[in-house]
Amino acid sequence: MSAKKIAGSDPVWNRLHDEVVALAQSEAMLASYLYAAVLNHGSLEAALSYLLASKLASPYLSALSLRDLIAQALAESAPIREALRRDLLAVLERDPAARGLAQPFLHYKGFHALQAHRAAHWLWGRGREALAGYLQSRVSEVFAVDIHPAACMGKGILIDHGTGVVIGETAVVGDDVSMLHGVTLGGTGKQSGDRHPKVGNGVLIGAGATILGNIRIGNGSKVAAGSVVLHEVPPHATVAGVPASIVGRPATPEPALQMDHCLETDFSI
Repeated sequence: MSAKKIAGSDPVWNRLHDEVVALAQSEAMLASYLYAAVLNHGSLEAALSYLLASKLASPYLSALSLRDLIAQALAESAPIREALRRDLLAVLERDPAARGLAQPFLHYKGFHALQAHRAAHWLWGRGREALAGYLQSRVSEVFAVDIHPAACMGKGILIDHGTGVVIGETAVVGDDVSMLHGVTLGGTGKQSGDRHPKVGNGVLIGAGATILGNIRIGNGSKVAAGSVVLHEVPPHATVAGVPASIVGRPATPEPALQMDHCLETDFSI
């Protein structure tokens, strides 16, 4: 078999392709899978469309139909194409378990769920809410990540592990945010309208953290694992506890990039 590669000027695709070539050569048992998922395609978008469709297909929506749908979203939306690359690089830069681009691209369900959400959000914005909702349901079933298709997600987002992440309809997540498994961005009850959190840029949200209501989580803040946040968090603050309160300030301007979950303890703030 020969690997298909259209080099062009896409360094992310070029690196991914080269990594997968090396994997196929080193592990013969995976060669067919690696060719089907990556090496038979000429772009990052084509490979992603195939990979997501193969994972999310069902008796009611074929892999071919899903592949065409995701490919259309990627082709028509430059912001989605940019976000795809920034999300993939975010995993490489922030997750020490990711030894390259191939591993998260092929296997990380947090990354897969986020890219599928971007296609569902694209559908939602075009009034195809029924199909967007169906895709959300399949993503939740397959990846255990439940992001409402209306939720707005920025670029350079890391959803580490992914299991149990829930993000509600009117939630907004900024750029360069990192969150771990079990995070909830939810409402506080039966309110209608704008009722979910607004997470600023560079925020780090620890495992199992719950953020409820139409509250702002300021840029560069940190939410400790297991916290329940019910009130606004100012920029560059660390909050912890149930209910959460300010316990310090992150050591860096964008804690999401460093992934340091240790708590500061400056109660004078």
